[in-house]
Amino acid sequence: MAEHLSQSELDYPFKLLEYFNGFRVSKVIFSACELGVFDLLLKSHEALSAQRVAQELGTSVDGMERLLDALVGIEILEVEREKGTLYSSTDVANLYLAKGSAKSLHDMIVYQSQTIYPLWNNMADAVREGRNQYEKTFGLPSDDVFQAIYSEEEMLKFMGLMNSSWVLDGHDVVTAFDLSRFQRIVDLGCTGALANEIVKAYPASNVTVFDLPEVIAAAQRHFCLEDNRVAFQSDFFRGEIPTADLYVLARIVHDWSEEKCLALLKRIYETCKPGGVLLVEALLFENRRGPLMVQIFSLNMLVQAEGRERSPSEYINMLNKSGFCNVQVCRTGKSYDAILAIR
Repeated sequence: MAEHLSQSELDYPFKLLEYFNGFRVSKVIFSACELGVFDLLLKSHEALSAQRVAQELGTSVDGMERLLDALVGIEILEVEREKGTLYSSTDVANLYLAKGSAKSLHDMIVYQSQTIYPLWNNMADAVREGRNQYEKTFGLPSDDVFQAIYSEEEMLKFMGLMNSSWVLDGHDVVTAFDLSRFQRIVDLGCTGALANEIVKAYPASNVTVFDLPEVIAAAQRHFCLEDNRVAFQSDFFRGEIPTADLYVLARIVHDWSEEKCLALLKRIYETCKPGGVLLVEALLFENRRGPLMVQIFSLNMLVQAEGRERSPSEYINMLNKSGFCNVQVCRTGKSYDAILAIR
């Protein structure tokens, strides 16, 4: 490690201290979202004092003032001191952290705070045991991952996370390749947000969202889409996969062991005659030296599921074993990348 550090870092470990405190920065943002700070500042249309924010949100003045100052420190809020100390939102906070924005990441933050954060408290046990920590963290069975994830309350939080992800990254992954030749598309998983991005990018396409029955029911109740080119059907592990020109597996393959992934990909290969599959995943570098966020995602799969993040060659190998020979990889430069495999 030492050869990668400057002499100044050896003299005083600034970078290590920044990493040590990273969880505290996350909790500052999580807490502000859960308390409603960003929503209040967006709706107020004017800078507010800590006393006013505390009064509106029912918190202590001292605690709120410290929280607001920390948000200023990480450049999410702004402060002015000409007429007292007044706080206001930045454009980034209004766009991504307030609930009402079309690009709001609020649901993602709630899931990170209430589910991922507690699970990561047991990371050492996950590494020691080589399995997820749902039972130790929440008292839910660890042997059936999605029984835990899809309990009623947890399912809605998880679906909110996925919805936020595709509102943010959906356009980039569905336009990584020209998918206009595929008119009948099946999206295997979740809320329909990615399906919505597909039909916006390719107006001639029709997308069926295919998932577990309880997930489809919740998606229709809470994440309703008005576009009649998006339909819902269930479910892809116990039922027959509907015929389509293209199957989309977005953040699905990374959840599972290679054995389960191969079983699903082989079913898709046998069903798409002709056709293909689009995998949307966060890709590791082949030399395993990054990207850091993907390495962190892979640890998250250990503590939360039974899969892992993989490199392009590992996905290509699985696709080849499943029968797909024509495989292309596109790194988007964002959180998620795309792999297109044609039969």
